[in-house]
Amino acid sequence: MVNILPFHKNNRHSAGVVTCTDDVSGSGSGSGGDTKKDDNVVQVTESPSSGSRNNHRYDNEKDDAIRMEKISKNKSASSNGTIREDLIMDMDLEKSPSVDGDNEPHKLKQGLQSRHVQLIALGGAIGTGLLVGTSSTLHTCGPAGLFISYIIISAVIYPIMCALGEMVCFLPGDGSDSAGSTANLVTRYVDASLGFATGWNYFYCYVILVAAECTAASGVVEYWTTAVPKGVWITIFLCVVVLLNFSAVKVYGESEFWFASIKILCIVGLIILSFILFWGGGPNHDRLGFRYWQHPGAFAHHLTGGSLGNFTDIYTGIIKGAFAFILGPELVCMTSAECADQRRNIAKASRRFVWRLIFFYVLGTLAISVIVPYNDPTLVNALAQGKPGAGSSPFVIGIQNAGIKVLPHIINGCILTSAWSAANAFMFASTRSLLTMAQTGQAPKCLGRINRWGVPYVAVAVSFLCSCLAYLNVSSSTADVFNWFSNISTISGFLGWMCGCIAYLRFRKAIFYNGLYDRMPFKTWGQPYTVWFSLIIVGIITITNGYAIFIPKYWRVSDFIAAYITLPIFLVLWLGHKLYTRTWRQWWLPVSEIDVTTGLVAIEEKSREIEEMRLPPSSFKDKFLDALL
Repeated sequence: MVNILPFHKNNRHSAGVVTCTDDVSGSGSGSGGDTKKDDNVVQVTESPSSGSRNNHRYDNEKDDAIRMEKISKNKSASSNGTIREDLIMDMDLEKSPSVDGDNEPHKLKQGLQSRHVQLIALGGAIGTGLLVGTSSTLHTCGPAGLFISYIIISAVIYPIMCALGEMVCFLPGDGSDSAGSTANLVTRYVDASLGFATGWNYFYCYVILVAAECTAASGVVEYWTTAVPKGVWITIFLCVVVLLNFSAVKVYGESEFWFASIKILCIVGLIILSFILFWGGGPNHDRLGFRYWQHPGAFAHHLTGGSLGNFTDIYTGIIKGAFAFILGPELVCMTSAECADQRRNIAKASRRFVWRLIFFYVLGTLAISVIVPYNDPTLVNALAQGKPGAGSSPFVIGIQNAGIKVLPHIINGCILTSAWSAANAFMFASTRSLLTMAQTGQAPKCLGRINRWGVPYVAVAVSFLCSCLAYLNVSSSTADVFNWFSNISTISGFLGWMCGCIAYLRFRKAIFYNGLYDRMPFKTWGQPYTVWFSLIIVGIITITNGYAIFIPKYWRVSDFIAAYITLPIFLVLWLGHKLYTRTWRQWWLPVSEIDVTTGLVAIEEKSREIEEMRLPPSSFKDKFLDALL
């Protein structure tokens, strides 16, 4: 008998009881069980065959004995005062169904530890957008336009990260689904048709980003040699990414941990070096200060002069710079179904996301703005010729101007690692997006097949085939293909952020409707007002992202298609699903029908079990590692 607050439309705030009992007869409806209600009691009967909702519960004395044995083992083994996450993962693996054992389908494995999730949060989606893509924004918008636009984007994206984190921490999933995907959240809290469109929009975005990063990586290698054809490098990069994603999730987590570590160390080093050059610590002892903010100026005025020119520089910087931020929040939440201690790790990663924004993006762009002018001849020439990798990186150009000769090759290696890592992360996200849609009936069922290692292998194969769009780079220049891909994926990301905000607003209404706010494990400041702010800003940017192409001298058909092709595709998916399912009379779920209770008891019980196993860190080293990871 477990007491929880009621999910009852006629008694939305009063205390009540939900009695959860297992139906040992094995019968149950496809929806997960029968519900019997009276005025004060909602009695839910869950069947063990309905989605394995009770896989995390210990149903007999033997399981209780095993749990206590693991708690004792953890306490004796954890001399450093921290939790043994391998024991948590062992518990999940033991309770996961097996095809060999009971003929039930395999599940995702919770093989990601805290250090994996935290590093993915800090550097998982940082690719070429920050290290290379900022050169175009700097040249077009000037140093102030670049810096201010990145501050604005950071202010917009942080509430989105918090909103997704709140929803995922409340119901993170049990390994049988990718509960953290935005499409799953939209389907559950808003509408199945909007969730369908969101899911395919994200998949489309993810595979394009895989292609974009592989395209960029092939160009990065050309900084060293052009003897090897581009197609060979693209094949190598794609094959490595696919092999990592065909491996168990702990292999993906470990690879991303080290990839992200390299990226973080690289960016930290570049920021420190820029600070040294700012004060004249380079070989030529030239003290830069904010010289380039005065000459040639803080704004490039690429469209017009005066105050309007300043505004258009900032606005263009937001549109161009958003590519560097795309899918950062989603990637963190996508790991929720496959990480140990889900609520704690996702909440911690969501809180720390702000430091990623401040340190890497805001300080990173400030560093760029002081070491190279927007009209630097090397920068202008590199952009005009479409030079790859470090050849067009503003960091490298600034370092070369300071008289430092060796670092560009090292930085180019870091850029290559960043592109490879981002492609790996986006491939992971695309497979989980397909898996979610297959499990909810929004994609062919075969895409939901999972092998005994917890890998959705069919989804990986399909994502690989779609990401072969990268071979377009063979017949076109790297810069052109990368620009097409980045523009299209940026708008897809905007649409995904808007849908995530809408899902959060509906989720929050349902939480208050059912009186569950006090049971939310992770809450953030300023909600729902900050989410409304993000939703409005992103909506405006999505509609006006191609404003410059309507100026006659800037009109190009290819730019117009890249700016707006995603919008009609999304509308066709959404409205087409409405017509196909004959649900056009209901555009969103009524608050009384939004399900915020299924799976809640199981995740709360699992969280309590994990807390029983946790011991506070004792030594300084353990306290430091606990705070860091």
